[in-house]
Amino acid sequence: MTDPEDCVGDTESDDPKTDDRTSESAGSLDVEAFHDAVEQFERPVVTAEEVARALDRSQAETDDALSGLAEGVGVERLDVSNDPVVWYPTDWGKLADRERVVVFPKRRELVVDQPSQFTRAQLSQFAHLVDTTRDGGYMYEIRQEDVWAAPFDDFGDLLGTVRDVLPDRSPHLEEWIESQWKRARQFVLRTDEEDGYVVLEAASEDLMGNVARQKLDDGQLRAPLSDTESWVAAESVAEVKRILYEAGYPVRDERDLETGEELDVSLSLQLRDYQQEWVNQFVQTKSGVLVGPPGSGKTVAGMGAIEAVGGETLILVPGRELASQWHDELLAHTTLSPDQIGEYHGGTKDVRPVTIATYQTAGMDRHRQLFDQREWGLIVYDEVHHVPSRVFRRSAELQSKHRLGLSATPVREDDKEEEIFTLIGPPIGTDWDALFEAGYVQEPEVQIRYVPWDDETYRHEYGTADGHEKRQIAASNPAKVEEIRHLRAKHPHAKTLIFVEYLDQGDELAEALNVPFISGEMRHARRQHLLQEFKSGERDTLVVSRVGDEGIDLPDAELAIVASGLGGSRRQGAQRAGRTMRPTGNARLYVLATRGTTEEDFARRRMQHLSAKGVRVTEQSAEAVEDRTP
Repeated sequence: MTDPEDCVGDTESDDPKTDDRTSESAGSLDVEAFHDAVEQFERPVVTAEEVARALDRSQAETDDALSGLAEGVGVERLDVSNDPVVWYPTDWGKLADRERVVVFPKRRELVVDQPSQFTRAQLSQFAHLVDTTRDGGYMYEIRQEDVWAAPFDDFGDLLGTVRDVLPDRSPHLEEWIESQWKRARQFVLRTDEEDGYVVLEAASEDLMGNVARQKLDDGQLRAPLSDTESWVAAESVAEVKRILYEAGYPVRDERDLETGEELDVSLSLQLRDYQQEWVNQFVQTKSGVLVGPPGSGKTVAGMGAIEAVGGETLILVPGRELASQWHDELLAHTTLSPDQIGEYHGGTKDVRPVTIATYQTAGMDRHRQLFDQREWGLIVYDEVHHVPSRVFRRSAELQSKHRLGLSATPVREDDKEEEIFTLIGPPIGTDWDALFEAGYVQEPEVQIRYVPWDDETYRHEYGTADGHEKRQIAASNPAKVEEIRHLRAKHPHAKTLIFVEYLDQGDELAEALNVPFISGEMRHARRQHLLQEFKSGERDTLVVSRVGDEGIDLPDAELAIVASGLGGSRRQGAQRAGRTMRPTGNARLYVLATRGTTEEDFARRRMQHLSAKGVRVTEQSAEAVEDRTP
């Protein structure tokens, strides 16, 4: 049950927005204000006296105003015998579809009904999307790590964004947010000006004695320097930051690290305004993670950062193919010459002023020393969501004056995304909505389609199976083939990518649709040839396995269909949606889920990250096959 004292949304307030409406009510009355009054009383009809009370105006002028509205569109009058005249909205649909925000300050939760794209984008700056409902309801939680990572330089800017969304002031919630904002500024790492060793400084003696020195051991803190300062072992910096973060105290890293040898490099293309803002913010903070939607040009912004830093650079990537792509992009868009760019991984080991290495290789003991010996001015962590994994995190201990992470989707199923911001830096460029509004990136139309079984046999097989086999049967529902044919016919001229989780399903779809299937088993040369044909328009449809989620230069598409893979990660769902995020045209993503199976829940949860970023996700039944579900 809801605690009435814990609910904010229908109480009086000193909010300027409320005051503006009240003063405006002394003049004309509009339909929106009437809708507000109706919502307050939670009844289908209201009297003029109730409207006047709700809007703080006289009953006489309210009577006149309502009569005027009734002559137009939006308000209806009803004369009831022996009762006062009552009024009601003409269009109940508009009232039902209006945005409502209800706040539970003590639980730090928000329930938002029918939120606008603006509201969802603002909430993504400081809140975590917990769940969505099929009828347009969103539930958010404001966690301490959300406040710590909020992309604002000043608390006033964060508070202004919070107040833009909440219907009324909530002193209790605002005080908590401010306390967390301050909590993230209690510890700082800096470099001793005379001897160059690393110093951990606390905001108070109590924090140093009862937090830092209690949580950290002698191998991490070499010796006390004062009541608020301690000498940190240089090789333990990343560990110190992680331990204090887990204790509830993010550490600001303001060390004066070596810049490495200078590198004279220029970018040969013009950055977009928002990309330049990303680079400017990064140069100011010296560390951070670019969190922009796919298609927003994070790689280009990364090259802009290389130019701005002007120091030797190490670029870490998850696989060889991304290393080759970075190599080609640097040659195409910067003044770097071939002899200035090297690759270091299983295929080749060549260290140059700009070196592109895989996470796995950089984290190995026998190679680490080579990277440690060089003073890098900048380290770029591409697809930075890999960093918290056990295999890759050792590479994050490589520290430089500037550390830049790149990822559209720094979310992880093990809830370790906060480690990304701890080891690399705070998020930069999280406002996807601004890029959608400006037209730089096309917001995709995302729809989950529920597909029935086309044969009782398959439903029976699903019912008797368990575990992985159950998921595979639901994912490979043959009825999805007809729905894919229907969607392709509905968008006959759209370049289409069809994603699958299972190789057998990929082969079956490719044969049924007479199109190629790209998987990790395909030879690299053949794969590149098919992708180039798709990019140039010679081919309009490809079936792609998980190899297309990241790590290869998959061309943008106008239509993406996820036929299976809903048991994967939230990041995977966003990566696939990202293939339709282009600067122009109508982009669509359809996610197919077999009705009555775990795929239904998986589909909603995997699209949740997109909802949190301001992308509207709708749901409906499949159209190609008649629903035979009992």
